Amino acid sequence: MTEIAFHFNAPDKLAYVCRFARKALRHGAKLIVLGEPPQLARLSTQLWGVSPVDFLAHASQSDGAELLQVSPIVLAQHLQDLPHHDVLVNLTSLVPAGFEQFARVVEIVSSTDEMDRHEARARWRDYAARGFDIVRHDLNLKG
Repeated sequence: MTEIAFHFNAPDKLAYVCRFARKALRHGAKLIVLGEPPQLARLSTQLWGVSPVDFLAHASQSDGAELLQVSPIVLAQHLQDLPHHDVLVNLTSLVPAGFEQFARVVEIVSSTDEMDRHEARARWRDYAARGFDIVRHDLNLKG
């Protein structure tokens, strides 16, 4: 069964995705990041410049099958025709259809955007209603 995890209180969701992706890649995971085009464009820029000496290689879903196969991170607008199904990072406001094909789903929730928090609560209820156990990570408690 797919593992669902909510990471709450991210002060900057896209910066947190970058940190999460770096850590996941170090552990051998491959990621699909699901979002809307403007958000994915901003994330792409951040992934290429994680630090002055570091970047996270990635591709967009429209880049073609060959490039997607070798990309550890794929930025996607939908969950069809994806090269891997390790970790899905969902940046959309809804539970994505087809999330069950992934080993893990990570939901990142803003610490400052009340609408984002409200939508996350609805997604939590949706996953729970489907019978999924949910792991909660409060980023305020990490340190």
